[in-house]
Amino acid sequence: MRLLVSVRDALEAEAALAGGADIIDAKEPLHGPLGPVARDTLDAITAAVGGRTPISVALGDVGTDDVREQALRLRRPGVSFMKIGFAGAHRHCRLADDVRALAAAIGSANLVLVAYADYERADAPSPEAVVSLAGDTGAWGVLLDTHDKGSAALTSLMAPRELQTFVALAKGRGRVVALAGRLTAQDVEPVRVTGADILGVRGAACNGGRAGVVAVDRVLGLRSHIDRTVSIVC
Repeated sequence: MRLLVSVRDALEAEAALAGGADIIDAKEPLHGPLGPVARDTLDAITAAVGGRTPISVALGDVGTDDVREQALRLRRPGVSFMKIGFAGAHRHCRLADDVRALAAAIGSANLVLVAYADYERADAPSPEAVVSLAGDTGAWGVLLDTHDKGSAALTSLMAPRELQTFVALAKGRGRVVALAGRLTAQDVEPVRVTGADILGVRGAACNGGRAGVVAVDRVLGLRSHIDRTVSIVC
């Protein structure tokens, strides 16, 4: 299971790498769950990472943002994946067509679709609908996250069996699966049990919570939990 750490600038990217992150995720947490970073900020992040590990980039939500414009603005060498969500898109009548157009613009192998556990509050399609959309459009992966970052964590919103069912459904469609949403070190084992490929964090990697600053020691702690869990299983 790989560790994804969301960062807002190059200094945080360096801290995440030093702590053992497998994937650097560029986003601005003050602009929502999928807030895009500025273009020059992404340039600095890609320079700091220097190709040592994959970079993912948040583009926003199809229902409220021009994600295609964001994708074209932020696409550059060094960026492996781009994430889009669907808050506000529950009644979007041409959603699949829009996602296919985005996949054609940036490449379906680079696209990650984000489902929300609190999808009703976000006015988004259900997680199952997002998995189906990923399969139909050829998206590389699916991330199950929380939209309201001031509310409950993913593991509180969904029972272990529900998370396992989601992961199995997405993997059954051939997608890579990530879980995120206010997860902590205590969630490492429950997430591993689901069979998810990636565990994503922001607040747990920061001093001061989600709006704080990524700290090397916090990332190291998460890395240690993951490695210890894997070694116990082996």
